[in-house]
Amino acid sequence: MKSVIEKEKRLNLALTKLKNLNLKNPEIKKNIENLNSQKNQLEIEKQELEEKYKSLTDDFNNLSKKLDEFQNQEKIEQKKQIEFSEKIDELNQETDTLLEEIDKWQT
Repeated sequence: MKSVIEKEKRLNLALTKLKNLNLKNPEIKKNIENLNSQKNQLEIEKQELEEKYKSLTDDFNNLSKKLDEFQNQEKIEQKKQIEFSEKIDELNQETDTLLEEIDKWQT
């Protein structure tokens, strides 16, 4: 992108210098027209690149948001899994305690 901007600056400088010259020479007129044409083409390319950059930036931002959402969802799922495991451990302990109590009553 810098090279396009640098080319545009050089072309503008060349155009300014050429405008100050004697324009009676047909070759100079032809060069000026050629430089103007190149400048216009570079401006079109610059605009296209800026639009592509904006589109890519938007895509990147959207994908970053989705990734954050997935990561947050994963953290929530991990937390739920840990809580579930803890509940199972509690139930196992309660079951063990109940079995011990049943054993005591049977003896």
